[in-house]
Amino acid sequence: MKIHIFLVISAFFILSCGSQSGENRQPDRKELQENLLGANVMLIDAEDQEIRDFIDRHGWEMEATGSGLRYMIYHQGSGPKAEKDRIAYLHYSVSLITGDQIYSSKEDGVRQFRIGRGGVESGLEEGILLLRVGDKARFILPSHLAHGVPGDGVKIPKRATIIYDIELVDITSN
Repeated sequence: MKIHIFLVISAFFILSCGSQSGENRQPDRKELQENLLGANVMLIDAEDQEIRDFIDRHGWEMEATGSGLRYMIYHQGSGPKAEKDRIAYLHYSVSLITGDQIYSSKEDGVRQFRIGRGGVESGLEEGILLLRVGDKARFILPSHLAHGVPGDGVKIPKRATIIYDIELVDITSN
């Protein structure tokens, strides 16, 4: 028994010390970047498929922009069109792709922001510019148009796809 334990321990030390030079090679910066890029492409493709499946399950007919924003205007308003540097006022609910509602104007009040100045998700800014006052719409924001890798630090987790259901209630110039 002692010989068996000695042989196992000896074999462990011999194998752990006898590595070949290629096995301990650290990848160079370019190789690391290529690996990270490949991983990100896979994550983006998986998120895109998850969004397509979600849309199919709900039977929504949505348009897609070049950035990846999906949108559908399900009620046409008759007010002025949204423009940069105007202040948008909206009723909204924000849900995760899982269906969990996380924010809502019913709890948090009407949301307002100056269009084109940041401070909101880039996908929301892009989507608002497609609307006029009175429109009701749904936007699906992939994570890169929402809160990205870190999430919002409150209710939106990292790399989360979010769904906005909004009504553009007013646009002002002040």
